Amino acid sequence: MAKNGLSKTEQRVAFSLASVFGLRMMGLFMIMPVFALYGQHLEGFSPLWVGIAIGAYGLTQALLQIPMGILSDKYGRKPIILGGLLLFAIGSLVAAMSDTIYGVVAGRAMQGMGAIAAAVLALAADLTRDEQRTKVMAIIGMCIGSSFALSLLFGPIVAQHLGLSGLFAMTAGLAILGMLIVQLLVPNPITQAPKGDTVAAPAKLKAMLTDPQLFRLDAGIFILHLVLTAVFVALPLDLVDAGLAKEKHWMLYFPAFVGAFLLMVPLIIIGVKKKNTKATFQVSLLIMMAALAVMALFAHNLVMLSLAILLFFTGFNYLEASLPSLIAKFCPVGDKGSAMGVYSTSQFLGAFCGGLLGGGAYQLMGAEGVFAVGLGLMALWLLLTLGMKNPVLLKSYTLEAKVQGKEQARAMATKLSQLTGVAEAMVVLEEQVAYLKVDEHFDLREARAVLGSVN
Repeated sequence: MAKNGLSKTEQRVAFSLASVFGLRMMGLFMIMPVFALYGQHLEGFSPLWVGIAIGAYGLTQALLQIPMGILSDKYGRKPIILGGLLLFAIGSLVAAMSDTIYGVVAGRAMQGMGAIAAAVLALAADLTRDEQRTKVMAIIGMCIGSSFALSLLFGPIVAQHLGLSGLFAMTAGLAILGMLIVQLLVPNPITQAPKGDTVAAPAKLKAMLTDPQLFRLDAGIFILHLVLTAVFVALPLDLVDAGLAKEKHWMLYFPAFVGAFLLMVPLIIIGVKKKNTKATFQVSLLIMMAALAVMALFAHNLVMLSLAILLFFTGFNYLEASLPSLIAKFCPVGDKGSAMGVYSTSQFLGAFCGGLLGGGAYQLMGAEGVFAVGLGLMALWLLLTLGMKNPVLLKSYTLEAKVQGKEQARAMATKLSQLTGVAEAMVVLEEQVAYLKVDEHFDLREARAVLGSVN
């Protein structure tokens, strides 16, 4: 087994689960750039219902994200993941066969019922060593980001050649492919990773919601995905009004997303070098605000809209990539699963509210109104960041701790907390694990020595 890199099994786990996640997210995202344009033949079509259809998956995702993670603890990861993908495929077929927008909304809601994100991440944790878990999660995260970029490319192309029904049928096929990958390529876990790392604990959700730093991040991801969904209710229609044929939208979206990714890199480098994540975070918010202001002021100017889309994705990419890592840095030791559960729920709820708000605002005020409302929400988020702290650069470890009782667990936690480089230490008797947050001076061998010596 490779000590400093991923083993062959961990590589297989990382890329197979990243593929499953990516295929599913592509199925959810491909509708965003095309539905307002290719759904106009549906009975009941209106801007409000367009928004509801685009965001409907977010409501069921938000409601079921945490319960599905808990069920995966009880019944196993793979059965929950396979069941979720099956629901996603059925929902896709319901939407594909619908002649009314209400049927599409029902199908999209059913797609969201396959809320497998927590179960997939928990399975990834089960099958990887703690030292390599961050790398595996990073691979999955990159695949999610790539799936969004590819959906902007393939969504308009697929809709042009196969229509809206063909696009939904294709998403059903992607879900079935995902099921085959899970069944044939993903190993079966022998043990489960500690719950604090992976699955939300209902008893701890209130604490996650009332933590000031975590609340700012949860509110941020809510606003980010609300604005994203609302913008894609209005933007496709606005681009057509500005003179860009719907068949050519991918020629604008995809290069803009790739260019934005390249522009995001300097932001990351500057944030790390200056050790001022907060400032870089706020700069990204200002970039998105500038993009929305340009969209609102130059709604019918294709050149200015193209510039605005590039800026929008630059800010969006940085924020989307940095928020999960900030959650991990700010959450209490041993509570990452609960913190990420609230975060994911906020994200999907934002997508649903964005569909409602975007559709309603477009119906009442047009595209300019949608962009103006988005600008106002981003300004609100900027105000929320004023009280945000700069995160300390810490790394998390989860180590096996064979303890016999509470007194021994307390003694072990005390000794671990006194080690050089340890910022936080907690030993959980029920899980037989020690959770550590450490800096660059931490020596893993010292911690293992403590874990083997406390009696």
